[in-house]
Amino acid sequence: MNQDIASTPIGATPRLGMPLPNFTARTTHGVKSLSDFQGSWLVLFSHPSDFTPVCTSEFMAIARAAERFAALDCALMALSIDSLYSHFAWIRLIHERFDVKVDFPIIEDPTLEIARAYGMVPPDARDASTVRYTYFIDPRGLLRASTCYPTEIGRSVEEMLRMVAALQRADATGHLAPAGWEPGKELLRAPTQDIGNVFAAQSPVDWFYAPVEDKTS
Repeated sequence: MNQDIASTPIGATPRLGMPLPNFTARTTHGVKSLSDFQGSWLVLFSHPSDFTPVCTSEFMAIARAAERFAALDCALMALSIDSLYSHFAWIRLIHERFDVKVDFPIIEDPTLEIARAYGMVPPDARDASTVRYTYFIDPRGLLRASTCYPTEIGRSVEEMLRMVAALQRADATGHLAPAGWEPGKELLRAPTQDIGNVFAAQSPVDWFYAPVEDKTS
């Protein structure tokens, strides 16, 4: 389903609901392709550089939550422009200094080829100082959500987990996740598109705002 990265316009912004271009690259877990993850959910996230404070804090937080992502049948994969050997040295330092083991693969992207194809940096970028994107990819290889943080602000791992859970609930039920939704809380029924149902609703708001119990949790 995925198109190849070589055929993707440089700097193109991925659109929600569209397939992401496939790539094959070296990672800390061997050579990986995006297509390797089809059939399960994937959170692909990028960071500006190894050995930086905010990125280190993020990697420790995400690594500590790895089992929670796995419980959602969601894999993790990171990307940085740094070399494979830089990645090795960084995750070893994290393990030895903070007793946190980073078990998910980290892609090396020294030429910015993947970052550019995924719209993480402008076409003329010479470094990855603006790269702190997160892509939420479903089992079909479609981009379902994305976030972008500045270099000085770390991501919320709780929000990453909430996003995956909310997307899965929406798919399983056909309902919608309201603001601040968490697993087990009420969802919202999708509004009717039938004028008869609009006038048949018990109240003026029931046709477009109707909480429903989340029975899949």
